[in-house]
Amino acid sequence: MKRTSALTAAVVAASLVFVWFSRDPDWEWGLPGDVPAPQVPPDNPMSVAKVELGRWLFYDTRLSGNETMSCASCHIQALAFTDGVSRSIGATGEAHPRSSMSLVNVAYASRLTWANPLLDRLEDQALTPLLGDRPIEMGLRNGEQRFAELLGSEPSYSELLRQAFPGDADPHSLLNGVRAIAAFVRTINSFDTPYDRYMRGDALAMSESAQRGMDLFFSERLECFHCHGGFNFTDSTTHAGSGIARVGYHNTGLYNLDGVGAYPTDNTGLFDMTGEPRDMGRFKAPSLRNIAVTAPYMHDGSVATLEDVIANYERGGRLIADGELAGDGRLSPYKSEFVTGFELTAGERADLLVFLESLTDDAVLTDPKFSNPFDR
Repeated sequence: MKRTSALTAAVVAASLVFVWFSRDPDWEWGLPGDVPAPQVPPDNPMSVAKVELGRWLFYDTRLSGNETMSCASCHIQALAFTDGVSRSIGATGEAHPRSSMSLVNVAYASRLTWANPLLDRLEDQALTPLLGDRPIEMGLRNGEQRFAELLGSEPSYSELLRQAFPGDADPHSLLNGVRAIAAFVRTINSFDTPYDRYMRGDALAMSESAQRGMDLFFSERLECFHCHGGFNFTDSTTHAGSGIARVGYHNTGLYNLDGVGAYPTDNTGLFDMTGEPRDMGRFKAPSLRNIAVTAPYMHDGSVATLEDVIANYERGGRLIADGELAGDGRLSPYKSEFVTGFELTAGERADLLVFLESLTDDAVLTDPKFSNPFDR
């Protein structure tokens, strides 16, 4: 009853704005004036009804094969839409080889996932966790039929589909469901951190320690900004006004198993796609926005804290002294030219950490419009 009544209320709310919105082709992003709008595929324009439908589907556990897991299971709002574990666990208990990436500002990502240069649309990427079986994530077998059955059996979903896809004779399809989820995820944007407020003129928004840390971060001495620069703190960025999408993949010296740069066989980065030796261990540099709440770190969650992340970069590559993953990443021949190592005083180290913490946007972590609608 709670699910049905809440869904019905959502349909009514969406209906109230649908007539107005349908006359206006421009989606209101509500972004600060200095932030560009995201790119939106022409075959999936934004609308109030579509975003609302996508939000419900994002949190609906019926989209997994055993109805125990939703998209939100691995993308938790309070953790900047990550899941807080080293490697995500699928609906059947199978472990994923990589950690869950944050969905905050994913609308600006020029490429999706850690190391697939072919994925640049949320509509395409969403199919992997839903239908993929290597590994099983949500495990929605017979996905097209199951998705259509769910959308058709829920009257409130049917009404939102009618509003979201008015040109479709029968909108109850996997494609439209995925389009709705993608539209919702594109709205999860975050540009109200202490850093943002400071850059917009609020001199008190960041502490003096954070300001010193910012100077270090953007210095050639540390070179952090080369891979984590721009308005979204990553070099893999695009937006509505982009002439060309920026794409960056980097080997950070995290592993060197054989002394000549090898990474674990289930996590070789771009090498898995290209087979080119130079691509060994190259992964996308994630956005550092909200980084303080997205531990553990790196593509496989193998670094527990931000302090440890800084220490690895300070050293110029991670040293694993013993065990099956032993090796000195500093000596990898495939390591990025920007990971050269540096020296910090204890005070500088603390300042850098405070700056990274200033990239947290508390609003996006609690905003009701991104929260689980089934809970209300």
